[in-house]
Formats: sequence, C-alpha cells, structure tokens
Amino acid sequence: MENQDGFKKYGFATRAVHVGNDVDQDSGAIKRPITMANSYALPYDPTNVNWSSAGGNLYTRNGGTNQKYLQERIASLEGGEDCVVLASGVAALSGLFFALLNSGDHVIFSSVTYIAAYRLLHELFNNKFGVETTLVDTSDPANVAEAIKPNTKLIHIETPGNPTLTISDISAIADIAHKNGALLSVDNTFASPFNQRPIALGADFTIESLTKYINGHGDSMGGAIIGKTEHLDIIRAQSQINLGGAISPFNAWLIMRGSVTLPLRMRQHNENALAVAKWLEAQPCVSFVAYPGLESHPGHAVAVKQMSPGFGGVLSFGLKTDHDTHNKFVSHLKIITSAVSLGHDESLIVFLGENDERQYLYPEAFSNGFFRFSVGIEEKEDIIADLKQALEKCDLL
Repeated sequence: MENQDGFKKYGFATRAVHVGNDVDQDSGAIKRPITMANSYALPYDPTNVNWSSAGGNLYTRNGGTNQKYLQERIASLEGGEDCVVLASGVAALSGLFFALLNSGDHVIFSSVTYIAAYRLLHELFNNKFGVETTLVDTSDPANVAEAIKPNTKLIHIETPGNPTLTISDISAIADIAHKNGALLSVDNTFASPFNQRPIALGADFTIESLTKYINGHGDSMGGAIIGKTEHLDIIRAQSQINLGGAISPFNAWLIMRGSVTLPLRMRQHNENALAVAKWLEAQPCVSFVAYPGLESHPGHAVAVKQMSPGFGGVLSFGLKTDHDTHNKFVSHLKIITSAVSLGHDESLIVFLGENDERQYLYPEAFSNGFFRFSVGIEEKEDIIADLKQALEKCDLL
C-alpha cells in the first residue's frame, strides 16, 4: 500500500478508508487486526528504556498499535500534524487542559459547552489548581477580545455548542488568541471533521469525542486531540502515560472501523437534520428550533462560512406545552430513542428540563425546557412521521 504521507493528495472519503490501514504482514489480512496485548517484547538490554516514553511499542498505556493506526487516520481527516487518541472525549478535554495549564494561567471558554468541559474549567481546574477561568458568550468575538488578560494561556470554544447549537467564529477567535499570545482549542464533536476542520481555520487544537460521529455506531468510547507534535508530545507524556488515559485496543479498532463510513453517514445526518429542522420550524406547536442550517439561526452566516458541506445532525427544539407533556411526547415516539449521546446511526432524543444549572447561560427560548435531538440516518420521512404521530397523541397537532 502507498505510504501514508502519499494520501494527502486524496479526498476525504478516500483517506477515511485507507489512512492507517495496510496489509497485515503476518496473516496477509487486508485490514489491521486487533492487537489485544497490554505489553510488548523488550529489547535485548532494557536497562536504558524510558518507561514513561511514548515511542515504540512498550506497554499499551504508553501507546499500542491500534491506537497508532487510528491516530494516523484522525490526524489526516482533521488536517492536523499529529493526534493523540485517549479513552473518551472527556479524557481528551481533561488531558489537554492538564498538560497545557499551570496555576495562575487564565482560560477563556464558551459559556455553552458540554457539561464536562464546564465542570472541568468552571470548577475543578479553578478550585483545585488555581487556574483562572472566564465564561464568555463566544458567539460574539468581541466578548472574547474583551476578556483577554495578560495571563490568558488558552481560549477553548465549542462550535456548534452543546446543547444550544451556538456558533462561534473560529477564524476570528484564532486571530484574537494569537495576537495575544494565547492558544485556541475547538471542540468539534457536533460538526465532525467531515463538516468542519478547525485547524485549517486557525485553531491550535481540535478536540473530538470519537464516541460520537467518528465511531458512529454507539458501541465504543474514545477521544482525540489534534494539533502540533510539540504540544501533543507533552500531552502523551502527562495525560496518556502518567495519568493513564489510554484507549483500549478494542475501542481503537472499533472506532477505526466506524470511521470508514463517516463521510457516507454525515451526508445522511446533514440531509436528515436539515429536513427535520425545517419541518419542526413550520409546526405551530413548536416554540423554537436551533439548527445552524436554518436561515433563522443567529449564527447561520458564520456557519455557512466555516462548515461545509453541511451543518451536522444535532438540533434543539422546544414545544409550547408544559413539563409533563414534553415527557409524554417522548414516550409516544416509536423509532426515535430517548437516550443521551449523539452521532449514532439511530435517532436519539433527550428532554432537558427547566432546572438545568446552566439555564442562565442559554437563550431565553430554552428556559421552559427543550429537547436535544440527534437525528439519525433512518429515512427522513420516517423520522418526521414519528415526530408527527407523537405530537398528535399529545393533542399538539
């Protein structure tokens, strides 16, 4: 097979199939096997081995073969120089923050993020390690510029943001960060590298929960940090090896397998979510729909600029009804499953009530409770029909 560097000239779908894969020299299999080993053979004289190094196969916490192959693929799909794959998306977030930040550093981060990022920066790193943090509505770059301090080390944004689908301008914020000597990390999980590649837009790091779209089958967990090797070597040493956030060989293999169909699945997620968002927006019983592919979305213009060819498979919406009827609506759904996570092949929905601790950070439309809806790859007509019959059973249509 062609050397991996030679695949740079090929398109996204071709790289999703080929990068990191090769013929197994032992068996002749044309797919990489699962190497279910936690330890590898040592050299003749191991006395000079650095037991905390990430180079070569030593111990799976230091890095394994399946992890290595997956890292090659993710780095290629993201357009990054290097990649570290860890045990979960949260391991990737905490691994990045732990390796980069020291007491006295200042971090600016999006007011709308995944709950673990909020918890890490708003509470744990702040209280335990003396890292100063500032919550900012990053949908307006001016807010980011205003929050900059002399000790600002990192700006962390999530776009689209979870769960409100807030859009932040990656290029504009990257300019602000770099003019002030700071680094920019972008959680790209909602978009996936198929729709958005933050490093090409100026970010220093991309974070992915591989558990979601890149795996795509709801059967494994993993996380990735993509960036320059000079930074990722530090993350490997501190967060993978010495904190022990390593991914298992089996999960790395499952995600490698799932990533092959990422471009095919994302086209369907993009198409289905846009169709569902437009249908919901036309229903009188729906109080709002948040989806960056809709022209009514306040971040639509920025999303068009930095997301292509689509806007992902997640949307949020509310109903003009009471708390209990929101739950009744979910109970009537037949093919849409009430469950957390996103990016699965099947459609998943979760009702987020009025008592979310971060409600004060959300737009007013979200204050009466809302749904986060991960639109799957089923036939879009069947998804819409399922929503329709559930609304009818609740006397909302």
